[in-house]
Amino acid sequence: MNIFLDDRKCHEQLKPFSLTRHVSEIRVGILTIKEKWVHLTGATIIISENDIPRDCLVISANIIPTSQNIKTLLNAAAGKISVMESDEIKIIKHPWEIFQLNDWALRHDFKLLVSKPSVPKSSSNTFLNQNNIFIAETAVVNHSILNADAGPIYIDKHAEIMEGSLIRGPFFLGENSVVKMGSKIYGATSIGPGCVAGGEIKNSVIFGYSNKAHDGYLGDSVIGEWCNLGAGSSNSNVKNTGGEIHYIVNNNGDTIKAGKKTGLLMGDYSRSAINTSFTTGTTIGVCCNVFGSNAPRKYVDNFSWGEDRYIFEKALLDITNWKTMKQQKLSQNEIDVLQQIYLLNQ
Repeated sequence: MNIFLDDRKCHEQLKPFSLTRHVSEIRVGILTIKEKWVHLTGATIIISENDIPRDCLVISANIIPTSQNIKTLLNAAAGKISVMESDEIKIIKHPWEIFQLNDWALRHDFKLLVSKPSVPKSSSNTFLNQNNIFIAETAVVNHSILNADAGPIYIDKHAEIMEGSLIRGPFFLGENSVVKMGSKIYGATSIGPGCVAGGEIKNSVIFGYSNKAHDGYLGDSVIGEWCNLGAGSSNSNVKNTGGEIHYIVNNNGDTIKAGKKTGLLMGDYSRSAINTSFTTGTTIGVCCNVFGSNAPRKYVDNFSWGEDRYIFEKALLDITNWKTMKQQKLSQNEIDVLQQIYLLNQ
């Protein structure tokens, strides 16, 4: 079976994250949308419109599949029924819905991936509701408290939770990621592969290879790949008035209501200086270096360097430096994508 995940109609509305990836490669819960389709169907998943075979089922890439709704979605892809959003079927229409749907997605992914709980014996830890916890054999967890009463906890291969950390589910820690000493993490939080996390985090998604390594608060937020939040950086997720929060969605200043608890959206390859304070509903584009004596604007466009424009060659050099720290290299495909984004913003 071949399934084409079509993001042509939903790509625009999921920026900045869709600028650097296909919509199906967005992480929500434990897995990306594409990975969920692979696990649930075993099908060949196609994301390029240039590779669509004739016998291909087609479905929108922003629909989240689960074991509960997969039959309905396959029937919809075959043209037998139409897909309607419901308690069983969730569709990511805006980027902030990634963290808003993360609790729901984490629970479904845990059921999909875990047939039985696995908690290594360690007298140094405190585990609450072990039946709701999975820790890979190669993961390291010592002198910490993992509370899965409110939701499942999944710790992937070669991940580490350092001593003194407090974790409440639902929670996912990806392969080769590290939670630093004394961290406080509330559900529903997903930290993808190759990340370093610390301080206080709540109801947030970090896609992968990013650092929020120090004290400071990250709440109701989405952080892309290859990002870095400087020490002491924090975001607001609630207005002092308790009112509705709007995200600015483009350079024209157009806004959309997003709820009363919404934080930071940060595109890939972006970074903030130490002690940066992000206001409620802030969007940072792709490849931005955020610094300055004032709080960042609520909408920071791609390739911003403070209040100026990031020089493209300098941006590539800086990304290469960050990738080297994690034993990775900047690919030609990444360079091509970044150049397209850079040219769009001229």
